[in-house]
Amino acid sequence: MKLTLRVWRQNNADDRGRMTDYQMNDVSTEMSFLEMLDVLNQELILKGEDPVAFDHDCREGICGACGLMINGIAHGPKSATTACQLHMRSFKDGDTITIEPWRAKPFPVIKDLVVDRSAFDRIIEAGGYVSASTGGVPDANNILVPKENADLAMDAAACIGCGACVAACPNGSAMLFTSAKVSHLGLLPQGQPERYNRVMNMVKVMDDAGFGGCTNIGECTAVCPKEISLDFISRMNRDLLVATVKATNVKD
Repeated sequence: MKLTLRVWRQNNADDRGRMTDYQMNDVSTEMSFLEMLDVLNQELILKGEDPVAFDHDCREGICGACGLMINGIAHGPKSATTACQLHMRSFKDGDTITIEPWRAKPFPVIKDLVVDRSAFDRIIEAGGYVSASTGGVPDANNILVPKENADLAMDAAACIGCGACVAACPNGSAMLFTSAKVSHLGLLPQGQPERYNRVMNMVKVMDDAGFGGCTNIGECTAVCPKEISLDFISRMNRDLLVATVKATNVKD
C-alpha cells in the first residue's frame, strides 16, 4: 500500500510542535501499526533524519505503553484494540493517516508521540495497593470471595493504564482509570481495611494532577482497549460519598 502519514513532531516539552508529512510506498497489510512506524524510522535514519519517537514495550496489548491518537481516535479505528495490535489491513491504499500523541494537560509531551504519564503512577502510589499485613500466602479457599465480586475485580484489574480514556475524554478526565484501580481492590476482602481511605486519597491525587471531571459522555469506555465499564465510575463515586460521610462524622 501507499500511504501518507501526517505525524506530530515535537522536539521537547517546550517546542511548539508541528505536523510533518511522510510518504510510504510499500506498506504490507500484514504489518502491525508499530511495525509500520519502525519501517518509517528506518527510512528516516537512512536519510540522516531524526526518527519519530513513540512509546512501545510488549507489543502484545498488555503493557499499555503504545498510546497514539490515530485519525483522531485513541488507539485507532478498531474497538478493544491497542495500537500495537492494530494491523495495516485496517487501512486502504492511498489513505492519509494522522498520528498524534495523547492530548491532555496532565500528559505533557516529552518528544513527538511520547507523553509523560507519571500522573497515573502518582494516583496508584496514593492507594493502589494493600498495605495491611497478610502473613504468609493463605490457601486459595481460606478467604471466600463471591463469584460476582471476583469477576468484577478481574474486569477492573484488566485496565492497562494506557491513558486512552483521558485522551478521548473532552474533559481530560481520569475517572475510568482511577475507578478501575479503586474498584479492583475495593471488591476483594483484602482491600476492605483501606477501602475508604484509598478512594479519598486516589481521587485527591487525581484532582490535584489536573484531570477534568466526568460528565458521563462515555468516550472513555468506547476507546478503552480492555472495555472497562462505566459502572466502575459509579462504584467509585458511591465509595467516595461513603468515605466523605465517614470522614465528616469522625471530625464531628
